[in-house]
Amino acid sequence: ISCNAAISACEKGAEWQRALMLLAAMSPVAFEPTTVSCSAAISACEKGVEWQRALDLLFSMGQASIQPDRISFNADISACE
Repeated sequence: ISCNAAISACEKGAEWQRALMLLAAMSPVAFEPTTVSCSAAISACEKGVEWQRALDLLFSMGQASIQPDRISFNADISACE
């Protein structure tokens, strides 16, 4: 939960680089990324006008067997606007 909260805080501050760093650091630390953490990172990319990274994250969710939800898809669509 604390990793998700930290990524969400990065989203709200448009700190997409930090959000992606936290997301990448989750696996080695034994915290599995979740739909919530990935969606927050996608939203951080959206706020940072990083639509390509947002699309990459959505794609990588499928590769990691993380099920995107409505929030994930909406954040990705918003990033592409």
